[in-house]
Amino acid sequence: MKTTLDETRSYIMASIHSKNTKPELIVRKKLHALGFRFRIHARELPGSPDLVLPKYKAVIQVNGCFWHGHDCPLFKMPKTRTEFWYKKISGNQERDKTNTGKLLMLGWRIMVIWECAIRGKQRIDENIWASLIENWLLVGNDFIELRGNTP
Repeated sequence: MKTTLDETRSYIMASIHSKNTKPELIVRKKLHALGFRFRIHARELPGSPDLVLPKYKAVIQVNGCFWHGHDCPLFKMPKTRTEFWYKKISGNQERDKTNTGKLLMLGWRIMVIWECAIRGKQRIDENIWASLIENWLLVGNDFIELRGNTP
């Protein structure tokens, strides 16, 4: 039985999840191995952060470069239905800003880890990004972003 392009695209898009993504699982596994304990997807906090470390009053968001419109090689605006995708991605970016502001007002420290820091040609060595996260948790600023290396 043949499927149309729309059916194939629909199947692919339906298989993409917003929680427990591969980059998120990699970060969780590494942090756990380093001895950090955390909650995941705390619904009582704005944006249901991916990782919540109450002991450090810190949250970690692991953002997919495509879904959050990151300015890196892992993001390319689709050539079809451009208006839909622009609206979708800019909505995600606006929601990210709103949730970040709310979390900061509640006294939480925030780290955003971009997918390009974990995978792709610009990824950072696992031991380096793990050390950066550990240092930030122990003595870091209110807000920090971890992105892939730029050439």
